[in-house]
Amino acid sequence: MNPNLPVLLLPGWQNSLQGHWQTEWEQQLGYQRVQQHDWLHPRRGDWSARLDEVIADAPGPVLLAAHSLGCILTAWWAAHSRHTGKVRGALLVAPGDVEQPELAAQIPGWTPIARQRLPFAATLVASQNDPYCRFARAAELARDWGAALVDAGACGHLNAESGLGLWPQGQAWLQALASPPTLTT
Repeated sequence: MNPNLPVLLLPGWQNSLQGHWQTEWEQQLGYQRVQQHDWLHPRRGDWSARLDEVIADAPGPVLLAAHSLGCILTAWWAAHSRHTGKVRGALLVAPGDVEQPELAAQIPGWTPIARQRLPFAATLVASQNDPYCRFARAAELARDWGAALVDAGACGHLNAESGLGLWPQGQAWLQALASPPTLTT
């Protein structure tokens, strides 16, 4: 990984706790978690403003590594920020489908999901048995966002319960986003 390219971790609802790949990356690789004011009662405007502030303050380009609601935040932020040019790429893992009635009731104020093409490279990693987002729905989001879709198999919500640890494969996908594409002649 390019040591000069900071990685911002965007956890989802309730934060990423011990055993989650984002926490492992923060503790062992030194990536920066974007702290939100309220992990239990997230407000889309507040979370988006906080992300905008952190990216605006970054001295150069950054990578985003988002999980669950963090993916939905990334898309919403990208649709409204003037700082999107500072993002080199985004790894979007297990987006939470906040348009499902049960999730919309638990996390109000996050619909509709922003569906525009992202202005930076992105890879969306989805599980075949994610209880918070059907694989077909994740594929729709990847298509709308212009993200490469990766089928992670049957790994649940790709969180601490999935047992990914430092998740070397996720790091490889993130590293691929760190390098600008090369043109061939």
